[in-house]
Amino acid sequence: MSGPAVEHVIRARRAVIDGVIHSAAIGLAEGVIRVIDTVDADLGCAAQTVLEPNVVLMPGLVDTHVHIDDPGTDWEGFATATVAALEVKRAAAAGACRVDTGFWGGIVPDNLESFGELATAGVLGFKCLLSESGNPNFPPLDVADFRAAMAVVAELGSVLLVHAESARVLAGCRPPGGRAYGDFLRSRPDTAERDAVQIVLDAVADSGARAHIVHVSSSTVLPLVAEAKRAGLPVTAETCPHYLTFAAESIPDGGTVFAACPPIRGEDNRVLLWAALADHTLDMVVSDHSPCAPQHKDLQGGDFGRAFGGVSSLQIALPALWTEAVRGGFGLPEVYRWMAQEPAELAGLIDRGVIAPGARADFCVFDPDAEWVVRGGDLHHRHPVTPYEGAQLTGAVRQTWRGGRVTDEGSRGALLGAGIPEPA
Repeated sequence: MSGPAVEHVIRARRAVIDGVIHSAAIGLAEGVIRVIDTVDADLGCAAQTVLEPNVVLMPGLVDTHVHIDDPGTDWEGFATATVAALEVKRAAAAGACRVDTGFWGGIVPDNLESFGELATAGVLGFKCLLSESGNPNFPPLDVADFRAAMAVVAELGSVLLVHAESARVLAGCRPPGGRAYGDFLRSRPDTAERDAVQIVLDAVADSGARAHIVHVSSSTVLPLVAEAKRAGLPVTAETCPHYLTFAAESIPDGGTVFAACPPIRGEDNRVLLWAALADHTLDMVVSDHSPCAPQHKDLQGGDFGRAFGGVSSLQIALPALWTEAVRGGFGLPEVYRWMAQEPAELAGLIDRGVIAPGARADFCVFDPDAEWVVRGGDLHHRHPVTPYEGAQLTGAVRQTWRGGRVTDEGSRGALLGAGIPEPA
C-alpha cells in the first residue's frame, strides 16, 4: 500500500460519493479524508470501523438556517447586528455546541453604515428581512435600504440571505386572528412572496451581489427564480421539510403548531416545490428550525394571531425529507445534494458536504429503512412542540462523525467563519 498516511478506516457497503452510492473504504487522518478506495482495500491501517450493511454513509449535513435564540430568550438555548453581539453569540456557542457552528450577520436599518465590520469578524454572510419578523431586535429593511445593503454586499464579495415576504403587500392584508387556518393563510398570501422575490432579483441584477432566498413556500415565485438563473444572475433558493411534507388542506383549524411564516400552502403548491427541487430551481432543503416555548404557540386557544410562526425541526429534518423523497421517487444522492453539498457551498464551506479526498471527515451514518414514530418528548429539542407529533417517518441517523470521530455527549464543536482557521 502506498499513498497518504491513514489513522483510521471506515468501510461502508453503501456510501454517497460523487452523487452515486458506492461501496468504499475511506481512510482518515487528522480529521480529514485522505484516500478513498474499494471497500476491501488494504489502506495500511489496523484501526477501522466496519459499518453495518443496512446503513449508508453520507457526508455530514450542513444546515444553513437554524435559529438558536441564545443568549437572550428561553426559546431554545443558544442586540443582533454588531461585532460585540457576534462575540456574545460565539461565546455562548463555544461551550455548548457538539457540532461545528457558524453565524450569519444581521443587517438592520441601524447598521447599514457598519455591517461590513461583521465580514471582517468572520461571519459566513449576511441576512435581512423585508417584512416584520415579530422580533424587535431584528427589524426589516425597506426597499431603499435593501438595495443599499446589496451594493455593500457586492463590494464585500459576500452573500445576502433574504426573508422574502413583502411588507407593502402584507400591509394591505387583514392581520391573522382566530382559529381558521384559511384566514391565517390569506394574511400572508402568495403575492407577498412573489413581490419580495421580484425586489430581490431586481437588486441582484442592478448590483451584481449574490442573494439567497430563504424558506420559499410559494410556488408562484419559482418562475421568477428560474428565469433569473437562466439569465445568469447569482441567486439561489431554499425550501424546508415542513413545506414539502404538510399541506394546508390537512391543517385543522386551531392547529397553531403548524404556524410558520411564510405559511404552509396547498397540496398543489407542495407538489410544485418538489418539482422545483428536481429541476434545480430550488437548490437546497434546510430546517429553518425556529423553536419556541409551548405557551408561545397558543396551543390551548388555537389562535393563529397569537401563535408564534415557526417550526421546531432540527432533529427531524433529514428523516422528514427522506420520508417524502422516497414517496416521490428520489434517492439519497439527491437528498445529500439538497442537505449537504449545496448548503455547504452557500456558506463557503468548501471542504464540507462531500465525501472526497481533502474534505473534512464529517459523516452522517443513516439507516434509510428504519421506521419510527415522532414523539415530542423523545426529541432533544428543549421544547417538545412539533407538527410532526405522531407522524411515522422513514430513516434514522445512527451516528454522526465530526473530524474523524464519532460525536457523543462529551463532543464539542468548533466555530466556523470566513477567516477563522479550520478546527483540528
